[in-house]
Amino acid sequence: MKNTSVRGALRRAGVWLGTKKLALVAVLMIVMLVMPQSSEGQFIPSPCCAILASGLGSIAGAITNVVGSALNAINSTLTSIETFQRTIVWPQALIDRARTAVGSIRGIFSDIRALGQVAVASATLPAPRQLEQSLLSRDTAQIGSVGSQYTAVYSAVPLPTDASPQVRDLIDMTDAAAQAAMKRAIAIDAMADLELEASDRILQEIQAAAPGSAPIIEAGAAAWLVRANAHTQAALTELMRLRAIDLANAGAEMKLGAQYGAELRGNVTDALRRR
Repeated sequence: MKNTSVRGALRRAGVWLGTKKLALVAVLMIVMLVMPQSSEGQFIPSPCCAILASGLGSIAGAITNVVGSALNAINSTLTSIETFQRTIVWPQALIDRARTAVGSIRGIFSDIRALGQVAVASATLPAPRQLEQSLLSRDTAQIGSVGSQYTAVYSAVPLPTDASPQVRDLIDMTDAAAQAAMKRAIAIDAMADLELEASDRILQEIQAAAPGSAPIIEAGAAAWLVRANAHTQAALTELMRLRAIDLANAGAEMKLGAQYGAELRGNVTDALRRR
């Protein structure tokens, strides 16, 4: 951008000097003619006028031949650079073709968004339907109601009189992981909507952007891509947590089975001894 401004300033200076050089010479001659003269005769021309005229002619020749030719050469070079940029670096035909391609990609993204908004709710009973609506709402404001809706469908943790402490701990941890995954799914859906809006905005800017501003928009798109990858990693992490809870529950069930077996053997041994 700095080189462009310098080339523009030099070009304007060359054009201005080329159009105003005769006017400058005329002004200098008029100023020298109207200046007070010495007391030589009124009708006898002063040799200073001839010297001045010769000097002004030399100046005009220098401006025309030296400065003017140099500025013309600069102007020719700048014109060649501009022509090269218009025909080779940024040809208008390829720019229009790229903008048309961006418009087509925007249409594809619109189709993808429409597919993502297809209704997939399938619950029929009141409590499951309410929980399903919250999970598919893509609205983070619904996260606070997931806990009560989850309890209405999957029941609460058993009372201490209805289950052992180990079983209650397993149930509570499983419920916590399941609810966290449901809440995280709502948040990820909301983030996906924001990312789609950002991609639409980036495509709009690219379609109307000048060639020189394209790298800036490209940097913004790269930043959004990194953020989208981070959200994808968060979703994968949530899936890993659920898988870990599942494995932990399977291990806990085997441990409880072994514990119950040991207690049963002890009870059988005690019963045999009493006989």
